[in-house]
Amino acid sequence: MARRPKAVELPPLGRLDRSAGNLVRQLSVLLREAVQRGDLKAGELLPSSRLLAQALQLSRGTVTEAFSQLIAEGVLDTQPGGGTYIARTLPAPPPRARQKPSRTTAAPPAMTARAARFADIARSMHPLPHVPFAVSVPVGLAAPDDVWRRLGNKVRARGPGAPASYSDPQGAPELREAIADYVRRARSVHCTAAQVIVTSGTQQGLFLACQVLLDSGDAAWIEEPGYRGLTAILENIDALGEIAQVPVDDEGLDVSAGIRAARHARVAFVTPSHQYPLGMPLSMARRNALLAWAQQQAWIVEDDYDSELRYAGHPFPALQGMAPERVIYLGTFSKILFPSLRLGYAIVPPGLEQAFVGARILMDRHPPTADQHVLAAFMQEGHLDRHIRRLRNLYAERREQITGLLQRHIRPHLAWLQPSDQGAHVVLLLAEGIDDGEVVRMALARGVSVRPLSTMYAAGQARAGLVLGLADFPYAQLEEAVKVLARVIRQCAQTSRPTPA
Repeated sequence: MARRPKAVELPPLGRLDRSAGNLVRQLSVLLREAVQRGDLKAGELLPSSRLLAQALQLSRGTVTEAFSQLIAEGVLDTQPGGGTYIARTLPAPPPRARQKPSRTTAAPPAMTARAARFADIARSMHPLPHVPFAVSVPVGLAAPDDVWRRLGNKVRARGPGAPASYSDPQGAPELREAIADYVRRARSVHCTAAQVIVTSGTQQGLFLACQVLLDSGDAAWIEEPGYRGLTAILENIDALGEIAQVPVDDEGLDVSAGIRAARHARVAFVTPSHQYPLGMPLSMARRNALLAWAQQQAWIVEDDYDSELRYAGHPFPALQGMAPERVIYLGTFSKILFPSLRLGYAIVPPGLEQAFVGARILMDRHPPTADQHVLAAFMQEGHLDRHIRRLRNLYAERREQITGLLQRHIRPHLAWLQPSDQGAHVVLLLAEGIDDGEVVRMALARGVSVRPLSTMYAAGQARAGLVLGLADFPYAQLEEAVKVLARVIRQCAQTSRPTPA
């Protein structure tokens, strides 16, 4: 049996002039005009005559008589036991004409420079469509199975994830304990649960680190090329000092170049296990050099990006384990579970916990409670470890398929793969003269989604390339997408080169 539709909350109907009399007529006019404006739509159930009379402080007889008048006109309809509703046969009201501002209406305030920058960020970091080779779209077959659903039903019903009041802004204790145990085993991170701050992913962890660690005039190191989400944060911090974009090479961050550019920087942001986007790990010599520099009163923010997805040997240990007192360690579950989970973590040195918690409170008070308890149970029962092993195998297979297709269909003098043996994406470097922005636009118009590498460099230092995610699509669809990409690259290469005389 179909459920009876819920009665709508009536929009403001206008003022009843009780001194003018004939309240039945006035109410009929107000209801009729609300329908004509589209404030009340066809098929919507009205409150009962008793409830409407109470709300409008009228007699029930007045409301009943107004209803009867509108039923006779075909504006309202009724059925036994079904209440009174807007007639379903009414035509849709015409779209409202846009009101032209009068000459006396002041123009809206001009957008601030900061607002314009935020709008640019929204455009540049908008989620990509779910087509090959969208970045940060996890392999579909690797999504948690019915175990996640079972745990969710268990903790949300009457368990710890049931609706409640505000919770701990640092995160649920059970989840912080599980995270501390996991990073100790899997990443050689040294911490206690008291040092864990549950975040809404790595992006929030980076934002909190910038808020807590940097003062006016401070300088910071970032990798070049690097993560646009970080550079956008730093560019929008008032009165920040120099943002030193430190180049990376085959050994990762060039620490000597960083020292030459900004020796007294306050923070270095690095992805030492798997540099984003190029993929190389930070060598041991560079790790030691970076830690030696940080001992001179600087912090290191370690984004442990894609560290779980190493396909040859074991993942590199975290930098944090070598200097727990200097390193803020960031991790996320978005990539290994699903992005919509929006749960990650920051592990901070002792003494910084309350600063991070305070900054977190000003942002969004605390993470979603129910999902924290589901994730804690998922980790405590050993499901996460099994899930990561399965995920690594699936991504390794998908990576082999995609790299093989790229090498088969794209001419090596036009594009070639950046060496890397881990992660959920690959980088395709483009020959000199090919505009990766144009490749991205043309490919997207043909149903293939890639990101440009050049936007991750400083102005004047850009290298053209494409970042391709290892999303889950049938092999035939992936092959067709690679063929489309190959045609686009050839076309862009032809238009970039002058025709010989």
